[in-house]
Amino acid sequence: MLDRCAVEQLDRPLLTCARDTLSYGRAQLQARALAAALHNLGIGAGDRIAIDLPNGPEFVVSALAAANLGAAIVPLNPAYSAHELQFMLRNSEASVVIAAEEYEGQDKLELFERLQFNLPDLQYVVTVGEEDLWYDDRIFQFEDLVSSGEGKSCPPVSVDPEGDVYAILYTAGTTGKPKGVMLTHANLVRTNGATAEALGLTKKDRVLIAVPMFNIFGLGALISALSVGATVVLMEKLDAAATLKLVVETKATVLHGVPTMFAQQLRSGAIDRLDVSSLRTGIVAGAPVLDRLAGETRERLVPGLEIAYGLTETSPTVSITRRDDPPEKRNFTAGRLLEGVEVRVLGEDGAPLPVESIGELAVRGFNVMKGYNRQPDETSRAFTDDGFFRTGDLGMIDEDGYLHIVGRKRDTIVRGEYVIYPRELEDLLRLHPAVQEAAVVGVEDEVLGELICACVMPVEGAIVTGDEIKDFCRGQVAQYKVPDLVRFVDAFPMTGSGKIRRVELARMVRAERGTRQA
Repeated sequence: MLDRCAVEQLDRPLLTCARDTLSYGRAQLQARALAAALHNLGIGAGDRIAIDLPNGPEFVVSALAAANLGAAIVPLNPAYSAHELQFMLRNSEASVVIAAEEYEGQDKLELFERLQFNLPDLQYVVTVGEEDLWYDDRIFQFEDLVSSGEGKSCPPVSVDPEGDVYAILYTAGTTGKPKGVMLTHANLVRTNGATAEALGLTKKDRVLIAVPMFNIFGLGALISALSVGATVVLMEKLDAAATLKLVVETKATVLHGVPTMFAQQLRSGAIDRLDVSSLRTGIVAGAPVLDRLAGETRERLVPGLEIAYGLTETSPTVSITRRDDPPEKRNFTAGRLLEGVEVRVLGEDGAPLPVESIGELAVRGFNVMKGYNRQPDETSRAFTDDGFFRTGDLGMIDEDGYLHIVGRKRDTIVRGEYVIYPRELEDLLRLHPAVQEAAVVGVEDEVLGELICACVMPVEGAIVTGDEIKDFCRGQVAQYKVPDLVRFVDAFPMTGSGKIRRVELARMVRAERGTRQA
């Protein structure tokens, strides 16, 4: 994809950010040089190259260099702790890690020096930073390594797009230990190419990527842009207000984000002072999307904003709304399936359910992962006998073929004889004028099994009580769905991809209840 674009538009920018601008031609040269340098160190087809970087040109060049080598990338959140990094580097058997010298006050070089004795497969550390440090024969500076490979070549590799893994991305681990999702070249290129087509992307677009590229949302956005030869505008770290300013400065035409980002932008006040008229389309995904949020975002910020549904295991897109969808479908559903992707709705016994039935969504198609790295049992449990991946999400397909998301199967709350879907309550709570964000979790109870706890982050300056929150729910949902408990929080524990860590939130509520009862 890169080589094709470089032939067609050598001098057009592939990416631009605060630190640098890389044309397609320059990116191609740097990627080939880095690949040649890594080849001279013995890195080749099938090896794993960990990328422990925030969004930036080095991330993109490293990812493209790996493709030249036939190696797989392992994108990692630079904010991970030593224990998380050790687990993922061990599990992926990474031979090389390309990392920032320093990130948010943490000395990453010192961290990897401490970890090296517990990582027998890790041969080299490549650092990105400004410091002129002393390095040994295992540690190289990114710019020096690229320079050393200039004018050199590595042997061409034969890649099986359907079978060879290009990326291993670790799930957030909100409900257990992280799993390494193995995605092939075909998974990523076909899925994100189809997503680009659904959005109508062209080489004239400037795609602002504020979501992290170590996450499937950001990586997919990069590949979508590359598939049409568009320009990528990178933000190193997500900041809702700064994103708006960057839209103005770069005249970005495409903006992707999670619902929280768009909600913050709409409430910031800056949106009314800035000219964001260059924006035409984008995707909101990664968490439940209120129709009110989607509508207001289209009206005030991104006219062609589309709602998408997907997972890391599906590369990521399963379905997406389109501009020509009827308003009721575009606002209240997750759109239509990508062509060539199948979805079944499964009952508790695993049997397919009829249209308009709620059950677990299962996906089969070119977008579905190869499996979980070094976890054949987990992989086997994740698939049906006929190859459908069980998502763990609850949803339904309506009679017109549009996908509706209800919530996570394992997030459901069983209160007495009733099953409660947290998303329904969360959507309702967000309508309260004093509520900025809400998450509903189950808390163990000796009598009912679980109680419903609404965790609420109020709007700044708002004064609201738990009883008022409960009263707001009464009359709008059945009585058994009204929260038993209301807890107010200043902030939610979040994953690196912007999702609420529900397990951690429930643990916090349980601990607080235990302290009060004691």
